[in-house]
Amino acid sequence: MPNPSQSTQSLKAEARRLGFEVSGCAPATSPATVPQFQAWLQQQFHGEMQYMETRKEAYSDPNFVMEDSVSVLMLAMPYQTRNPVTDSPLTGRIARYAWGKTDYHDLIHRRLKELCRFIKAVFPKAKARGVVDTAPLLEREFARSAGLGWAAKNTMLINKQIGSYFFLAAVLIDQPLQYDDAFETFHCGTCTACIDACPTNAFVQPHVLDANKCISYLTIEHRSPVPVQMREKMQNWVLGCDICQEVCPWNRKAPLATEPAFEPLPGHNALSLPELFKLTDDEFRARFRKTPLWRPKRRGILRNAAIALGNEANPDSIGPLSLGIDDVEPLVRGASAWALRQIDHDDGTSVLEARKKIETDAYVLSEIEGRYG
Repeated sequence: MPNPSQSTQSLKAEARRLGFEVSGCAPATSPATVPQFQAWLQQQFHGEMQYMETRKEAYSDPNFVMEDSVSVLMLAMPYQTRNPVTDSPLTGRIARYAWGKTDYHDLIHRRLKELCRFIKAVFPKAKARGVVDTAPLLEREFARSAGLGWAAKNTMLINKQIGSYFFLAAVLIDQPLQYDDAFETFHCGTCTACIDACPTNAFVQPHVLDANKCISYLTIEHRSPVPVQMREKMQNWVLGCDICQEVCPWNRKAPLATEPAFEPLPGHNALSLPELFKLTDDEFRARFRKTPLWRPKRRGILRNAAIALGNEANPDSIGPLSLGIDDVEPLVRGASAWALRQIDHDDGTSVLEARKKIETDAYVLSEIEGRYG
């Protein structure tokens, strides 16, 4: 039987070699925050993310993710790169985690597979499973239990050394490890910068996020038309939002990520919105298929882009939006109609009137006519 202390140190060293700069171990027991999570679901703060409701019982026990789980190795991979490009006309912002050339799920899954192979070399009869984001696991609570950091008022996990710009991943293993002390202290103090800066007032109270109001949720997980009262508050965010992290003092001195895959691609640090409306389905797929921008699919990104253009209200966007209002997707047509109404220009009005004569979708017609609720 391998020595748990020596084996754990070997696993952490290998994890660091693979790019997980911070790691810690915790027992695979029921998370302490399950009651809070269940209450959060009951209040419908998860919005359209029905998979959380469907799997709500699974979050209470890591054995639902992997049978015979004994330990959880929690891992953090930083992704903060250089500051965003200054906004220019007709551009949209995407969250920092999505600036690179690959979807972080793909990159981290590959690294986790390598780590699991290493684990089986250390524990020849071991069973291990690596997960990132998609399994019913309360990663942030396990990370706190493993000593990685504390849960901030914006619900993000903060580590003293690397701030909050990092991906969390977990490896479940059916072997005992040397467990780290849980992070029991809280270092936000009286600071409420994250809560105060949120343009949508998404934080019901410290540590409680109403996803229905969160820009990240609205631009990614919310698949239907964005509620009218939330659109102006989305500003020019097209995928995700970093506002509550940008204002956090703990991120001011956080080191930049060293993983080349997270370096910003040209056009991702500030996204040209008119270009998006000119892309065919195949062109959109070719450009974004292996990046985080694929999750909302083309219709979601174009919906968000139209809202961003509407918020800027620049007449130069009437051309791209005239393509959007003729799109095959009602979701895109409706958002484009709203945006054209926001611009309130004669040329835009002509586009709306022309579309109204041939539009058959009731939702799109309501957007063209400005009928809400």
